[in-house]
Amino acid sequence: MTRPPPQLWDISPPVQPGSPVFPGDTPYQQQWAASIGPGCPVNVSSMTLSPHVGAHADAPLHYDPQGQAAGALDLLPYLGPCRVIHAMGCGPLVQWQHLQHALAALPARVLVRTYERMPVDRWDGALSAFAPDTVERLAAMGVTLIGIDTASIDPADSKTLDSHQVIRQRNMRVLENLVLDEVPEGDYELIALPLKLMTADASPVRAILRSL
Repeated sequence: MTRPPPQLWDISPPVQPGSPVFPGDTPYQQQWAASIGPGCPVNVSSMTLSPHVGAHADAPLHYDPQGQAAGALDLLPYLGPCRVIHAMGCGPLVQWQHLQHALAALPARVLVRTYERMPVDRWDGALSAFAPDTVERLAAMGVTLIGIDTASIDPADSKTLDSHQVIRQRNMRVLENLVLDEVPEGDYELIALPLKLMTADASPVRAILRSL
């Protein structure tokens, strides 16, 4: 008997003009350097964007002046078994009690869904973030990567970035701006590799989940 092919979930939002960014960050823009026509066989574009547009991996350089840039990141945390946990309606912070129902035999990667429908076309200043204690407790359970379907693991108005600092202290990795609207709770294979951007503080990723 042949097995059915694995199911894939694309958990990356579209990146295009109008894609939301933190207020003051660089929005996505695209220009055409060449267009198909007489004497030109190709279309060639140039892009200007923040590496935090769309689904992305924060590098330690984003929250640590001595941290690694995106191009130096070990790829292993971004590839392998993960668990999607639903915490819709959790309020401003994902607390431990919002995850407790799904923590048995936890893999090293945890993605948390907070939205019923992730706002791919607008900025949400009231986004849900991780409580620092939640990140600490996940690290104590062996989690090496956390992801969320909002623009940040810290509140949008935070100036201390407490959850990012836990990530720094525990040498964890983070994915933000995922789209988990259609993903049931459960275990998957995560594939979300950052680009080899040798001086960047983050990297866009094409994040997907594959059925185990």
